[in-house]
Amino acid sequence: MFQLKLADTTNRKVLDKKGNITIFEYDHDMSVEPGSAMSSYYASKMNVRRRQALFELNGNNSVIVQAGAMQWMAGAIEVATNVKGVGDFAKKLISSKVTNESAVKPCYKGNGLLMLEPTYKHLLIEDVGAWNGMVIDDGLFLACDANVEVKTVARTNLSSAIAGGEGLFNSCLVGKGYAVLESKVPREELIEVELQDDVLKVDGSFAIAWSNSLSFTVERTTKTLIGSAASGEGLVNVYRGTGKVLMAPL
Repeated sequence: MFQLKLADTTNRKVLDKKGNITIFEYDHDMSVEPGSAMSSYYASKMNVRRRQALFELNGNNSVIVQAGAMQWMAGAIEVATNVKGVGDFAKKLISSKVTNESAVKPCYKGNGLLMLEPTYKHLLIEDVGAWNGMVIDDGLFLACDANVEVKTVARTNLSSAIAGGEGLFNSCLVGKGYAVLESKVPREELIEVELQDDVLKVDGSFAIAWSNSLSFTVERTTKTLIGSAASGEGLVNVYRGTGKVLMAPL
């Protein structure tokens, strides 16, 4: 039996909580040397702060995490890999090379608490079931409920993938449960667009996540090459159909 005190303090606060996941944020770095105190102070004023994800395991749920992301765990928690054999490992190894994700993602299950390593990126808790398959940018995945499957999807149009700057392959989260993503942009600045048999055109690779139900292509802004050149926009990323798109402003 263990007791853990992780309530809000003058320096640590609960930033978000959904399901069995809690996101903590530290207002500023208190453990600094004199030489780095000034830069640490101004960093905190610019929202450059440490954040951590805590998972509560109750025996009925389990969590899949990026390899090496665990900081500590308390309680009766077991760790297993998500590898089912040599062939499965080879498949995951190939997927990891094209999506910048770890090939082996350990699964934590049991009763207790699991805390992930601190990061200066922004941690987003997403309800995967609401996305109808959530395609995410490379390097965004941090953790998810074990009910969520992490797949690799390929662009159906090779030229669109290269011209659109989104890459040939992406990780896709499928199932019902929550996932934690590491974003360079805070939730307050992200733009979420819901499409209902409609079209979204984006000038650049600003989309960090989108529904797998959407068709992704790269198209000219006008019907002719001359018109596109004259408009100064050229090619745009086009998301067509019914689903959601999550965009960063920069």
